[in-house]
Parts: sequence; C-alpha cells; structure tokens
Amino acid sequence: MKILVTGGAGYIGSTVAAELIAAGHAVTVVDNLSRGYRAAVPDGAAFVKAELADGAALGAVSAGGRFDAVLHFAALIEAGESMKSPERFFRNNTAGTMSLLEAMLEHGVRTLVFSSTAAVYAPIGSEPLNESDPLGPVNAYGESKLFVERMLAWHGRIHGLRYACLRYFNAAGATPTHGEAHRPETHLIPLVLQAAAGKRDNIAIFGSDYETPDGTCVRDYIHVSDLAAAHLLALAALGRREHLTCNLGNGRGYSVLEVIRAAERVTGKPIPCVKAERRAGDPARLVAGAEAARRELGWRPRYAELETIIDSAWRWMLAHPHGYEPR
Repeated sequence: MKILVTGGAGYIGSTVAAELIAAGHAVTVVDNLSRGYRAAVPDGAAFVKAELADGAALGAVSAGGRFDAVLHFAALIEAGESMKSPERFFRNNTAGTMSLLEAMLEHGVRTLVFSSTAAVYAPIGSEPLNESDPLGPVNAYGESKLFVERMLAWHGRIHGLRYACLRYFNAAGATPTHGEAHRPETHLIPLVLQAAAGKRDNIAIFGSDYETPDGTCVRDYIHVSDLAAAHLLALAALGRREHLTCNLGNGRGYSVLEVIRAAERVTGKPIPCVKAERRAGDPARLVAGAEAARRELGWRPRYAELETIIDSAWRWMLAHPHGYEPR
C-alpha cells in the first residue's frame, strides 16, 4: 500500500513508519519538524516538510499519485501545556486535522488511522477504562483529540471514511533506532533516565496527595513497538471494517514512585526526587481496558513488564546520548 504518515518525524510516528516500511509499504512522511527530527524519519520513506494546515501543500503531496491510507500522528501532545495555551491545541490538533480531511476528500483517500488518547475519557474513578466509559476530557489536549474523533464519525457517516481511533495510554520505551527525544522533554520515563544519567539534578513529582496507594499519579505504560504493531493491525482491519475504536495499553498501572524505583533497578543509579504541586489537567489514574484491541485486532502486547520498557529506553539513551544527530 501507498501510505501517508503525518507527524512521521516524531516519536511514535517514526516508529510506525519504520514498521510500515519493514512490512513492504511505500511510505511518505509529512512533518513540519517543530517537534520531530528529520533524522528520525526512517530510511526508505519519502519526506516532505509541510504544515498540516496547509491544504495546498497536502494537495501537492498527493499529486504524485493517490494514497491508499493515511496514518495521522501530527499533533501537540502535552496535557499541561494545553492548559496554558488551549488555543494552540485546537488550532493545531483539531483544525489541522480538518485540513487533512479536506485534502483526503479532494484526492479520494478514504482510510485513516488516527492517533488518539486516553485523555478523551472522563475521570470516573474506576478502572480499567473501557471504550464504552464516559467521555469528558479534563484537559484541552484531550478535548482537541475528542473533537477529531467526532469529526471522523461524521465523515464516516457522510463521506464513507473508514477510520480507526486508537486511544493510547502512556507510550514509552524504544527500539534500537527510535526513542524519545522531545523538546523540551516532559514524559516521565525519559526524564527519570536523564536523572539517572546525570543530565538533571532530580525528578519533580507533581502531586503526592492523590487517592492512589502511594499518593502519586498512576499510569498504564505501553511500549512503542506494541503501539506500532497495533497500527498495522488496525490498517489491515479497515479493509473489512468501516470503523473501530480501541484502547492501547497493558491493563496495569504504575505510580510515579514505582516508575522511579524500577528505573533505579534497571540503571543501578540513585534518582533523587523532589515534591512539587499538582499540574492542572492531570487525572489521578489512567489504566487501560484493552480487550477490544485483543478481540478486534488480535493484538497482544509483547513488552508488558515495566522494567523491560524502561530498559529499552535506557539502552536507546546510552546509544544516543545527544538524541537524534542531524543527517
């Protein structure tokens, strides 16, 4: 298949693009490189630097021959940032996707796999979260993604769009060639590993008074390779399904303190911590119920253990001490 990958220079998008190429697909990556890296785009992929909101640019990308499908990763992703500048998230994530959908309609592309998020759910206090649980984001990031899910449903009903919404929990870990290198870094596991490597003095724990066993937030960590596998399975499923929505997670939650202690075991290094105030928009717990992905896609995570996930990230960091080197 000929596939367009938006945001394919980012952490998850580049990992999925590499898996698509390995599976024999022809891949074109579109990314504005505001958060991604040209060096992360896998060998074998065509690359176009463009803004998602630039309909003319997207049209020009499609002019060379119609794509069979789009895998859509391009987005701002930081929940805390979204609570300071929500307008940027709605402009980039929601309006940007509208531009993409318009370009797809214009060029006759009717298949989309969408990178959604567990942040679309309401904080109901029970777990695991299932696809039928109430939706009600507590941050603008989640709301910007939920708007997109609703747009996709209407485009499916009216225009025949075949779509998959994959609701990630916390993506983590690395492959030998692709890892996390955000600017700035805000994700817990790479931050913890930076502290282990002596690149930062300590780790801030944002909130230690949540209603969790140790008072810190609990999250479900899913290896990026397992996420990538789910995208290829979803793409195949859309050949026989009009739409699907699936959580992607391991079904087990770990607290911030548990992650830090696991990283100390993996690295053999002490990791100093300091307590900080809660961040706006942070739910206490997010743990996946992923039975739909198992049932509908035949998907099974291969890297379910927290220490295995952290070890892969640590190995990538040691091999890439400066992140992605320019090509």
